Amino acid sequence: MNQAASDSTPAAGDDGAAPGRRERKRQQLADHLADTAWDMFQAFGFDAVSMEAIAEAADVAKATLYKHFPVKGALLSHRLHRELAEGAPRYRAELARLPDTRARFRAYLQASVDWIDGHKALFAPYVRYRLQTMMEVVGPDARVEQRSGTSAIFLSLLTHGQAIGDVRRDVDAVALTDAFHALYLATLTRWLVEPTLDLRAAFDRMLDIFFGGAGQERRP
Repeated sequence: MNQAASDSTPAAGDDGAAPGRRERKRQQLADHLADTAWDMFQAFGFDAVSMEAIAEAADVAKATLYKHFPVKGALLSHRLHRELAEGAPRYRAELARLPDTRARFRAYLQASVDWIDGHKALFAPYVRYRLQTMMEVVGPDARVEQRSGTSAIFLSLLTHGQAIGDVRRDVDAVALTDAFHALYLATLTRWLVEPTLDLRAAFDRMLDIFFGGAGQERRP
């Protein structure tokens, strides 16, 4: 979000605190817009809700809404990622008790299935949006501070796995995260178009491929 030069410079005597207040206000407004959209999506369905209706319900100008979120998927993504961020300390504490990185990934993915099952109508447009914006969370410039949602959790688990020695260290953790995130989104996409697919089993197969490789088993 671009700001005018006068907007980014603290006023005299402001002790430099103004940018912090502006950022908090920006975040509060973004949360309000995303929460409003979330409630409407749940009540009426994602496709039935327009950006104009969200702006009206949130009591903001359409230009204000579009300044923060260019499309509905961005509102959905913000709401889901905030929920993940708020629960991240609990997730990490629970996963830390497991013996290795693969077990931690499995526990996180299996636990997420229950949440996904209860929000499938909204999770489908979220996955579509994330696929459309995939380039925003991959590549060498997408470091820890630029990631959010599941990508941040995956990166954290893989970085820790490298630190304890059960994940290979000759490949950058960001590159490993990008590869795993691609498998994750591909698995979710298949599940969305194949309603009878067992998502828990599909996640287990995905973990087998990622941690074990796709080559044939070597026999003596």
